[in-house]
Amino acid sequence: MQRLMTQWTKARSGGVTRTLRAHALLATALTMALLGGALSPAEAVTNRQPEAGPAAKQSGKTSSQPSMTRMAAAKPATPAKPSPAPAPAPAFIPMDEATAIQKANAYFSSATTMVGDFVQVGSDGRRTEGKLYVQRPGRLRFEYALPATLEIVADGLSLAIHDRRTATKDVYFISQTPLKFLLKDQVDLARDVKVVEVVSDPSAVTIVIEDKATFGGTSRINLVFDPVKFTLKQWKVTDPQGYETLVSLFNLDLSKKPDPGLFQLSPDHL
Repeated sequence: MQRLMTQWTKARSGGVTRTLRAHALLATALTMALLGGALSPAEAVTNRQPEAGPAAKQSGKTSSQPSMTRMAAAKPATPAKPSPAPAPAPAFIPMDEATAIQKANAYFSSATTMVGDFVQVGSDGRRTEGKLYVQRPGRLRFEYALPATLEIVADGLSLAIHDRRTATKDVYFISQTPLKFLLKDQVDLARDVKVVEVVSDPSAVTIVIEDKATFGGTSRINLVFDPVKFTLKQWKVTDPQGYETLVSLFNLDLSKKPDPGLFQLSPDHL
């Protein structure tokens, strides 16, 4: 009987010990979950440090270093370097008046022939278009597309404006027209006309001139050039009565020679 009591006591003591150990493991898992904020109780039990082996116990050392995987995950990512800002565009430098006039004179004096398309807008907003032919010195033809009825021809001495619809004919000396800057053999704007101002921006260089020799009084002309190539883009004529006509040029060919017959004044023009 005494032997049975002894065995029962040992068995009971062992069960209590195992129960206490299980409670301790559970408490450890809960503590890690609450303080770490990343592991569940099951993960805490699964990832707990293994007991040290006999050799470690004898030396009194245990493995307390965190795993390399966890250290790599905790390391913050290196922020990407910002891309460098683009270089600022060079500041625009306006063209001075003397340079603009010199370039305009050189352009007109070198462009002995000119063939291209034009679009004309009058003071009433009416838009017409057609072909332009120039043979310097003195020859010019504006060939208006239908339904326009105008025809302008210069033969080297006179310039005739013929309106087929009204059957009117007006003839002027070339020197009386504001188009003489297109027709002279050698152009010198500062000598031939009065230069009012020169305005330049990244899109155009505009030379404003006044011509007192035009028929009916003083006309003002805006000559608009491409700022890079310095080719004529358009002109605007304000006549003595204040009416404005804007002519824009397209598809200019300065090498093609027009047919000389285009500049002959027929009896209809005289």
